[in-house]
Amino acid sequence: MPRALQVVPELPWVAHYPEGVPGQIDYPAEPAYWLLEQAARNTPDRVACRYIRQELTYAQLLTEAKRMAAFLRRRGLQPGERVGIILPNVPEYLIALFGTWMAGGVVVPINPLMVAEEVAALLKVTDCRVVVCLDVLLQLVEGNRPGTVLVTSLKNRLPWLARQVYKIVRFHRLGWRRRPAGEFDLALALASAHPEEVPYRPAPSDPAEILPTGGTTGHPKGVILTHRNLLANALQVFHWNRRPVGADTMLACLPFFHSYGLTVCGLCGVAMSATLLMYHRFRAAYILRLIERERPTLVPAVPAMLAAFNRELRIRGYDLKSVEAVISGGAPLPLEVAEEFARHAGAVVVEGYGLSEASPVTHVGPLDGHARPGTIGLPLPDTEARVVDADTGTQDLPPGQVGELVIRGPQVMAGYWNDPEATAAALRDGWLFTGDLATRDEDGFFKIVDRKKDLIITSGFNVYPTDVEHVLRQCEGVEDVAVFGVADEIRGELVKAVVVPNDPAKFSRKAFDEFAKQHLEVHRRPRAVEVVAGPLPRNQLGKLLRRVLREQYPDGSNHDHVEHKGE
Repeated sequence: MPRALQVVPELPWVAHYPEGVPGQIDYPAEPAYWLLEQAARNTPDRVACRYIRQELTYAQLLTEAKRMAAFLRRRGLQPGERVGIILPNVPEYLIALFGTWMAGGVVVPINPLMVAEEVAALLKVTDCRVVVCLDVLLQLVEGNRPGTVLVTSLKNRLPWLARQVYKIVRFHRLGWRRRPAGEFDLALALASAHPEEVPYRPAPSDPAEILPTGGTTGHPKGVILTHRNLLANALQVFHWNRRPVGADTMLACLPFFHSYGLTVCGLCGVAMSATLLMYHRFRAAYILRLIERERPTLVPAVPAMLAAFNRELRIRGYDLKSVEAVISGGAPLPLEVAEEFARHAGAVVVEGYGLSEASPVTHVGPLDGHARPGTIGLPLPDTEARVVDADTGTQDLPPGQVGELVIRGPQVMAGYWNDPEATAAALRDGWLFTGDLATRDEDGFFKIVDRKKDLIITSGFNVYPTDVEHVLRQCEGVEDVAVFGVADEIRGELVKAVVVPNDPAKFSRKAFDEFAKQHLEVHRRPRAVEVVAGPLPRNQLGKLLRRVLREQYPDGSNHDHVEHKGE
């Protein structure tokens, strides 16, 4: 049976809401890096992050972030200018994140699994002045290299064998090269900078992050999250969690370039003065050994992670007694996956919900044993949620009826980057229209029924079919293509493509797969492909009818069994 989770009734700088009734949180009029300042002030000697054999206390993390800010200011970064971060979960991510904010910059998190042309498009549309990058990923920035590139490496931190492999990969990708003008070693840059004693303090309404959402080919779209958005959502999750400050160690292998990982692990972890247990890549067996050795108490996860854990735990046992709570998000959580992991670990497993446009968390199940399986739980404190008719969005629906989920709260975005039309469609009278169909029961628990949009969520990553189709139509021999999601036990959904070739006799599946590998990040590549004579079903206006295709090709049985490295 899951253990009862110990919580505290009151926490610093937030108001207690008795018996779970949402109340008002006291949000300070501060930038998001205020969370780090508070942690360094209240728990300076507590380990903030641990990565393999590397540790930083909260006092050290604050100092390094101030050094980062000083270096960026010295390089001419002006308030409001953008800094791209292309890193896995390593301590330098937090240094770059908080340091950018202290310099007045706006962070653009970039998925390291993107291909070079996608990164180039994103850097161009956001006009990044600076990029912080892992050395083996430098080829991603060559298409639109900014004026300043800061480089870090894993080569001296990995175990011996992994270090040798890393060096080989690095040489294969970079060869012997001179460091070009404007490129700096991050560690040396930080060592040369005097910590900023008085960092720049952005206004709460100033942009803190431009979070890429949707495709990045052609016309990338980004969610503008302000300092108030991020600070509020961190405190909302912190308040919901109701744990003692400095009491937890949190597994932090959810990628920080994803809003879920950044807010729940990164920012909320700092708000809690938790020790963040980092690793740069998810491998179920390794992470289970890490849990066994380092004893985290909280595990934020996506369903694909829990399913992978379960497969390993069926083979051999691991000591997971330290884990008290698992918060699953990013995709629907199958009940059987949650129940199996709860049996293995003896932990409370709850499901939450969010979207990039809401920083991202809006709902989560309570940790006190009252969570309802199959639901996304209750709205966070200070979060209003309604179910409205899906056609007009103007009529509230009674409990039990299916409609569109709309949300209002301090975590809701300012809008989309340079896209007023998309902003006006998503934000109406202060409410965020999620595009998700949901129900609400008599007690206020919400359940996601389906998606109004054609968004695919695979292993917690968002995939937008139109963007993938745009890329695949450029493949030689492809006349038309449709992309949609099909159910998958492990990943939640698979990306499936139905392809109409110009000449079926000459169509090469191998060439098609290689094209996808070269032009799409790993989570956007089709894992199931149907080759058909065509034409694809469309309405009178030429709009693709994916609903018809889902009915015709309902499963992902035609899998590509070649392993996609990097997932």
